[in-house]
Amino acid sequence: MPTRRVYGWLPGRRSGVSESITWVREHQSYMTDENRIDELVADLQEGSMAVRRAATDELGASGEAAIEPLITVMLESDNDVRWYAARALVQIGEPAVEPLLEAMHAVEDRDFRRYAMAALAGIGEPAVEPLIGVIEEGNPDLRPFASMALCRIGEAAVDPLLRLLRHPDPEMQECAAILLWKMGEPGATALTAALETGWAGKQ
Repeated sequence: MPTRRVYGWLPGRRSGVSESITWVREHQSYMTDENRIDELVADLQEGSMAVRRAATDELGASGEAAIEPLITVMLESDNDVRWYAARALVQIGEPAVEPLLEAMHAVEDRDFRRYAMAALAGIGEPAVEPLIGVIEEGNPDLRPFASMALCRIGEAAVDPLLRLLRHPDPEMQECAAILLWKMGEPGATALTAALETGWAGKQ
């Protein structure tokens, strides 16, 4: 009776031909995606405007796999490339929020931080609570960037900033009031109503 062949050379596999072929296809697909992302990042750095725009859209559609390469290229490139990378991260959305904030804490480059915050502002509501967290940290280098992003996000940030008006630290209350006012309408309207009713500052 013939012996069933075992493909022990495949990592973590002790199975038959069909499972081995499946593993190869999955691994090949992963490598293809990774290589494609590298190609698209290169297009952001070196391509024409049309090529960069197309690469931005495809990277944005690539999801979480593109986040680390995009943040890396933002760290290493000029502001033109950062602009395209930030747009791609906006398209990826919520999964990019924490990696962007982690990079901002780790890297002091002001231009990088400015484009990272622009990406967070573009992502919008999913970035609000993490940005409020940056405000509460009290980091004097990061707070201005977080403040700018919250003002740009606008309405989705109003209720969290109203909650910050009731923070026990008067400095946090003042910061929240300033941001609501700078936001314009609807922030200023909400701030005025809170002050008129005596709601602000109450624990």
